[in-house]
Amino acid sequence: MGGAQRGTRVVCLPGDGIGPEVLAVAQRMLAELAPDLELEEQLFGAAAIRATGTSLPDDTLSACRSADAILKAPVGDPEFDAADVRPEQGMLQLRAELDVYANLRPATRDHVDLLIVRELVGGLYFGAKGVREDGTVFDTCEYHPSQVERLVRRGFELAGLRRAHVTSVDKANVLETSRMWRRVVHEVADDYRDVAVEDMLVDNAAMQLASSPQQFDVVVTENMFGDILSDLAAAMTGGLGLAPSASLGDGGPGIFEPVHGSAPDIAGQGIANPAAMLRSTALMLELAFGRAGEARALEAAVDAALASHPTRDLGGDATTAAFADAVARTLAR
Repeated sequence: MGGAQRGTRVVCLPGDGIGPEVLAVAQRMLAELAPDLELEEQLFGAAAIRATGTSLPDDTLSACRSADAILKAPVGDPEFDAADVRPEQGMLQLRAELDVYANLRPATRDHVDLLIVRELVGGLYFGAKGVREDGTVFDTCEYHPSQVERLVRRGFELAGLRRAHVTSVDKANVLETSRMWRRVVHEVADDYRDVAVEDMLVDNAAMQLASSPQQFDVVVTENMFGDILSDLAAAMTGGLGLAPSASLGDGGPGIFEPVHGSAPDIAGQGIANPAAMLRSTALMLELAFGRAGEARALEAAVDAALASHPTRDLGGDATTAAFADAVARTLAR
């Protein structure tokens, strides 16, 4: 689709396992809802390692940098689990290169409607690490106040569009990084007097999410805590197979992706659930392109298909194609 206007270019990363299958469903729906979007596929993950020796080739990174949004399927392949070069390394590198520091993980079901805003490019996953001569292995959690400030400010802004309540999750009774985190949160809170803020230790937050998730509106937290708590929130609201995400920076393209894995055990069988991929596509339509109407239509069509054509992971027997057809029929009405 060469010749698309500026502001309409999406780089699609098919990923591994069921990734190409669920991405194809998303591309089909985008052709219906937003035919002006230019969709361009690039190598990424295990397929890229086999072809180029790296999970994030230079051509792919260059294409992502110049895109308006990135729609990414899951990566991961058992062939590379113990290898020096792994698909997941490309994922971390892409996040860092694009500086998509704010990972948005919505979780909704029945009376639960919360949004976890997780810092994505700092902390334990990106700090100094290594092996000492005596065999000790270390990973370091490091944060600069500016990294915390921009993430927390994004959380307060989002809370202002929702129910005006921020829960900041840390481990300030133990960790120096958490004590700095808490200080910065309250400095930022002074600029958002209409938004209530509370501090919660991460162990209590896990318990509260499991027992009383309806109390939360927007949760802001650091990288590893957010990684764990967002998966817990997903489990409380339907499971990882339904959970979307958006990773946003300041001005550059965002990355929109399901949070589930590549499920290599069912790849190629036509039974993958594309709901999370489609919900991530809806987030892309709204947040990257300002097309809230199309996003709501896609979300509603996915919800209808989940009710009428549940896939095997949800106790039904619908194939990926049958689920996609159900979504398309709703969109066509």
